[in-house]
Amino acid sequence: MLYEIESVRRFTSIGRAKVPDETTILNFRHLLERHGLGKVLFESIKEHLAEQGLKLREGTILDASIIAAPSSTKNIKGERDPEMQQTRKGKQWHFGMKLHIGVDD
Repeated sequence: MLYEIESVRRFTSIGRAKVPDETTILNFRHLLERHGLGKVLFESIKEHLAEQGLKLREGTILDASIIAAPSSTKNIKGERDPEMQQTRKGKQWHFGMKLHIGVDD
């Protein structure tokens, strides 16, 4: 996630050039697991955020992507694909199909 998602890098204050290699991250994760610190860390962060009026809980990460499709009607039937639709991402409009991906822990 540190390599691919800008918001995660901003949250951790780690610039793209300073992202640790995968082995370092994996070793750190195993260290946390070995000493049961993952849950302790999660609870500590949850308490800190609760003091700020925020709520953190375990759950699903959901990502939505758009699979582009031609909006042209220059096909045999002279119609657009009925399964495709227009959607907005940010301030830009796209034509295609939404793909929702959910990932659990």
